[in-house]
Amino acid sequence: MSDKAKKIIVVEDEPSLVFTLQGTLEAEGYEVVVVTDGTSAVESVHKEDPDLMILDLMLPGKSGYDICKEVRESKYTFPIIMLTARDQEIDKVAGLNIGADDYITKPFGVKELLARIKARLRRANAYSKSGPVEMLKLGQVKIDLRESEVHKPDGVVHELSTREVELIQYLVSKSGQPISRDDLLENVWRYEFSTNTRTVDVHISKLRAKIEVHPDEPRYLVTLHGVGYMLKMD
Repeated sequence: MSDKAKKIIVVEDEPSLVFTLQGTLEAEGYEVVVVTDGTSAVESVHKEDPDLMILDLMLPGKSGYDICKEVRESKYTFPIIMLTARDQEIDKVAGLNIGADDYITKPFGVKELLARIKARLRRANAYSKSGPVEMLKLGQVKIDLRESEVHKPDGVVHELSTREVELIQYLVSKSGQPISRDDLLENVWRYEFSTNTRTVDVHISKLRAKIEVHPDEPRYLVTLHGVGYMLKMD
């Protein structure tokens, strides 16, 4: 760990679990902030500016889904690990689609959670050091990733979701290279399990409509049939 302890917000209302998590994380050298209700969770994020959030799905006042969505809409990109007693795949997909980075089902082993925390922090640190792109130009289309906006040559401005910004960043990092759907699911959606979802195709189609002048004849975000996708840069 670095000299400065990483700060983790734990949003959980079960006292025994809070006790265990706080004690374990502090023993590992993390700074821990505990929030026990959903209503004040987002406010705490603004105040504390954490490095990672552990977020329970079922909370008094506001659900983990709503908190995650609000955090991402506020442009925070720190990793979010969701906790829940549910184990249905639809819950996992819903959480990951709104911006969660990982998902762990109760009951879980503390060692497993610690391993996931370290992995997410390591990935987030590597990403920040690489210096994410803030401005991008594809022909006559200007993409401002800092403001999450796409400016078309006809004056139309499209807003980008947090997921779309992450998707563009990853495509840029692999520009000129074929990228499979599984690659995108693992590195943008952070799926840890096999899935047949068409999530990638749907998001690519929506993104293409925003960043291409002629989406039906894409010049930059192209499909490689049987392989996946590629971002071609000028």
